[in-house]
Amino acid sequence: MEFGWSSEELAFRDEVREFLDAKLTPPLRRAGRFATSVYPDHEASMQWQATLYERGWAAPAWPVEHGGCDWNPMQHYIFQRESTLAGAPTLSPMGIKMVAPAIIEFGTAEQRSFYLPRILTGEIFFCQGYSEPEAGSDLASLSMSAIDDGANLVCTGSKIWTTHAGEANWIFCLVRTSRAGKKQQGITFLLIDMTTPGIEIRPLVMTSGEQVQNQVFFDNVVVPKANVLGKIDEGWTVAKYLLVHERGGAMAPYLQVMAQDLAREAARQPGPDGRSLMDDPAFAAKLAEARIRTEVLEVLEFRTIAAMERGQNPGAAASMLKILATELSQNLTELALAAAGPRGRVYQPHATMPGGPIAEFTPPADDYHSGEQWQAVAPLRYFNDRAGSIYAGSNEIQRNILAKALGL
Repeated sequence: MEFGWSSEELAFRDEVREFLDAKLTPPLRRAGRFATSVYPDHEASMQWQATLYERGWAAPAWPVEHGGCDWNPMQHYIFQRESTLAGAPTLSPMGIKMVAPAIIEFGTAEQRSFYLPRILTGEIFFCQGYSEPEAGSDLASLSMSAIDDGANLVCTGSKIWTTHAGEANWIFCLVRTSRAGKKQQGITFLLIDMTTPGIEIRPLVMTSGEQVQNQVFFDNVVVPKANVLGKIDEGWTVAKYLLVHERGGAMAPYLQVMAQDLAREAARQPGPDGRSLMDDPAFAAKLAEARIRTEVLEVLEFRTIAAMERGQNPGAAASMLKILATELSQNLTELALAAAGPRGRVYQPHATMPGGPIAEFTPPADDYHSGEQWQAVAPLRYFNDRAGSIYAGSNEIQRNILAKALGL
C-alpha cells in the first residue's frame, strides 16, 4: 500500500493549515489542548463550529447538496489530522456526525429541510437519548414507552448518561412503541424538542467532578408523529446506522498528538533517580509501545479509508478501530497520570477546559494551580477515559461483532 501524499493532497493539507493558522485563536487552541475529555468546552466548540460554517467546513462528510464538501476520504482524514495537530476544539458529534447522517438517510424531505440547516448553524443542538438505567450495552432492552394517541406519541420514561442535555434544545431518542416480537422490534427513533412540557433534566456528577452527563425524565411528553425518523416500530434499523457513524472517524491523529505531548513533558520530568522520566527504562518502554500502537492504528485507518475510496463499506472494521482506539487512549491517559506525578493528584479543574460545570468546587481567588496545566488535565482525562470502552457500544459487544464477522 502506498502511504505517500499526492501533490493534490499536499496542496489540500497546506490549504487547511493556512485556514487553521488564520482562524484558530489562542483561546480556541487552549480549549482544544486542555480539554478533559472528548467533549470540549461548549462555548468554544460552538464558536469554532460557527467559524467552520462560515468557511463551509462544518460538516464536510455531508452530501454537497446539504452543505457538505466534495472531499474524498483522504481529504477528510487530512482535515481531521491537521485540526488535531493545530489544537482545534472538537465539535459535538451528536448533531453533525450522528443524527444528521441518519436524517439524511431516513428523513423525509420536510425533516431534512428543517433540521439540517439548523444543525449546521448550531441553532439546533442535539443530545442523544439511548441508554436507560436498565438498558446500556443491551440497548434493545430499553423500556421508555411511547403510546400512540392518534397524531402524537406520548412518551414516559427516562434516559441516562445523556451528554450535554443541559445545553441541548433537541434530543434524539429510542422509544418503545410495541412489545410484540423480538426486543429489537417495536422500537421507534424519535426527535424531541427539549422545551416540550414534561421533560426534566437532572445533572450527574462524574468522577472528574464535571456535570456533563445527565438523566432526563419524560412524563407524558407529547411528541408529534411527524418527528418520527424512519418508520414507527422500525427504529432499530436507524439506530444501527447511526452507531456506525458514532464509531467512525480518525482517532490516530488525536492519539499521536497525545503521545507526542506526553513524551515532551516526560522528558522534562524527573524520574526515580533524578534524571528525566524518559530515562526510566520501564516508563520509556511503555510509552514507546503506545506510540508504536498509534502508528499501527493509523495504518489500519488508512486501510479503511482506501477501502472506502473503492466504494466498500468498512463494516466490522469500525468495531475493530473502536476497540483499538479507546483502549489505546486509556493506556496513554494512564501513562500521563504517572508522568504528572504528585501534582497530578491535585484536584484543580480551574486550570483545564472541562466539558461542563464543575460541581461543588470553588477555584482559588488568584486562580493559582500547582504545577503545569497538562498535570492538571491528566487526572481528569484519566477518569473521563474510563468510559471509552463502554460508549458507542461496549468493547465486549464490538468483539462479539468481530467474532460473528469472522465466523467464530
